[in-house]
Amino acid sequence: MNVAEVFLAALVTALATGLGALPLLLWKSVSARTLGVATAIAAAFMLAASAGLLREGWSSGPWRTFVGAAAGACFIVMTQLALGHREELHLGSLQGADALAALMIVGVMTVHSVTEGVGVGVSFGEGGSFGVLIAAAIAVHNIPEGLAISLVLVPKGVSVVRAAGWSVFSSLPQPLMAVPAFVLVEWFRPLLPVGLGFAAGAMVWMVVAQLLPDAVRLVRPA
Repeated sequence: MNVAEVFLAALVTALATGLGALPLLLWKSVSARTLGVATAIAAAFMLAASAGLLREGWSSGPWRTFVGAAAGACFIVMTQLALGHREELHLGSLQGADALAALMIVGVMTVHSVTEGVGVGVSFGEGGSFGVLIAAAIAVHNIPEGLAISLVLVPKGVSVVRAAGWSVFSSLPQPLMAVPAFVLVEWFRPLLPVGLGFAAGAMVWMVVAQLLPDAVRLVRPA
């Protein structure tokens, strides 16, 4: 495998994320309960992805994974504190709390994609066939991640096409990080557990602190 082939393989994994938005082409109406259920489903996808990241990181570096997870949770807390009171915050047609929720989930999934890109690059460094296998697995894994992003964005008024675009955007670190990880595989391999833990910690905190409370509030309004 050469650098161009690694980049193209990782780019395919990123583009696969956009496929997650396609089921929402059937979206017809949005009630508070429907929005709550969609938010809960997105949270479930993110928790499942986090469990996989923690399991993979723990097998190669338990303490590095733990440190990364703690750093990821702190990163989300600090970001929410920094942006939480900015009512003028905009993301496309969204503003205020809706824009913050959309920005946070896109941001968290983008951070998560950095580690996936490193994983693809390191895997190709281990051998071409192993790299193809991992890239294919990540591409399939990215589809429900795109759905999770879209389940948060579309009910808030973002079009399916734009949701697909944001989903692909969140995965662009994959081809960008796969190449240096492939070229410098021995340098990136020890950092992988930290990155996996960071992404998992960020997602878990996002789910527990924001998505699940939002889902409960929408499904069971006061």
